[in-house]
Amino acid sequence: MADRQYVKVSIEDRIATLTIDHPPANAFNEQTVNDLASAFEEVYNNPEVKAIIITGAGQFAFVAGADINEIKAQIDLARAGQPVKRDLIVKGQQLFNRIERSTKPVIAAINAVCLGGGMELAMACHIRIASDTARFGQPEVNLGLLPAWGGTARLPRLVGRGKAIELILTGDMIPAQEAARIGLVNKVVPAGQVIKTAQDLAKKIISKSALATSAILEAINHGMEVGLLDALKMEEEKFVALCATHDGYEGVTAFLEKRQPKFQDK
Repeated sequence: MADRQYVKVSIEDRIATLTIDHPPANAFNEQTVNDLASAFEEVYNNPEVKAIIITGAGQFAFVAGADINEIKAQIDLARAGQPVKRDLIVKGQQLFNRIERSTKPVIAAINAVCLGGGMELAMACHIRIASDTARFGQPEVNLGLLPAWGGTARLPRLVGRGKAIELILTGDMIPAQEAARIGLVNKVVPAGQVIKTAQDLAKKIISKSALATSAILEAINHGMEVGLLDALKMEEEKFVALCATHDGYEGVTAFLEKRQPKFQDK
């Protein structure tokens, strides 16, 4: 495994855990984004990995937003009449798009404060498990800015247009319980149990056929971007393809024989 400055990688029981470790707040600077992108590609391309968990180190933050010093440097360029460098914006968008479109399930284990770019990262993951002490928000408006890594695009899709507009325009933080109520997170658990809960969920998911879970994620992602008829066509094609697989045969046969299936991911 590569030696990265701000992201640690561990693999156990076919589950990869990526831990963002950039004290004190796990803020996103360019190096952290690069490290996370590199780590994600490494585990995504590892055939032994069937699911990915992303979390933050320490007790203070999952990710508490972007590095304000790097943002200030861009503002200084703009005020001096120089072009703002778009590299970090593009890198963040590309990384989060890559995570969202992953055909391996990605779970955000949100251990603490989840703000700005951290919330945008969490929203790009397929499932979000939050500590009961976590807090969520898109506070960019408080800096005279807007979320640029998918906040204005993904938040309305998760919680609805009206609630997303309220959260982004006010910059307010909400507790984990409210985040669950509005559909921003899937589950809230006691502090200290976030990783275990995410691991248990990952283990349950990877006990299924990887062919089926991959097809499901592809169909959902495609269906979110196209009209209903195109989405249904994708479902049809994926279903037909799965019928021709070993795991499709094994799953149906096991059901009829009243036994647990033995999937082989083929």
